[in-house]
Amino acid sequence: MKNYFGLLIAVLLMSHPIIARAEIKEYEIVSSNDEENIILYAKKMNGLFRDFKVNFKGAIFSRPFWIGVTNPSYAPQIIYKDINKDQKKELVIILTKGYGTGVLWEDVYVFETMTNDLNVNEMIVDNPLAIIHKNVKTHLSAEKAEVIVGDKKYTVDIIPLEIKQENLFDDIGFGSIIDYEVRDNQLFVSVVGQISPASFVGNIVIVYEYREKMYQAELIEFHTFK
Repeated sequence: MKNYFGLLIAVLLMSHPIIARAEIKEYEIVSSNDEENIILYAKKMNGLFRDFKVNFKGAIFSRPFWIGVTNPSYAPQIIYKDINKDQKKELVIILTKGYGTGVLWEDVYVFETMTNDLNVNEMIVDNPLAIIHKNVKTHLSAEKAEVIVGDKKYTVDIIPLEIKQENLFDDIGFGSIIDYEVRDNQLFVSVVGQISPASFVGNIVIVYEYREKMYQAELIEFHTFK
């Protein structure tokens, strides 16, 4: 009977391997993807997580200049999916570096992974603000906000918002909210358009594709807030 239970336990352990969360001296675990055996470590310094290390399936690499907030509600996201349609999974890490009322600043890092030798190669992701600067035109008046993306023009009536003239910006501003996500195996970013300290009219949504050895905009749309 003892031999039977011993064999049963051994089979269960083999069927459901336990992921060892190895400690790194002076670092703490800030996020993990247990299913894929990926762990993110960092040091807490001056109220922020800094000097990150990534344990990718047992291989550890450092990113000393990354920054992330320590609030667990904004813990780093670790995503391991094929986002460039090459039949291989990419490692995507999304860090929140700032948040508050009407503020969310996220950074994204994408790595090409080679599981045979556990190497990773960081890929360039085009800055969403640079994409907007090159591809989006805007105009703001006391009555309306206009956003032009390519040959599409979007108009938002801002009179119902009852914004005091002294609080109205000179033009639509982008950058107070930058929110990345992976959806349907594609990388997206949403950048909110702001017209006063407390008023927003919509968001620019950018869908990325892998082209010319970097992630660039495949699709740019403006979505109004209703």
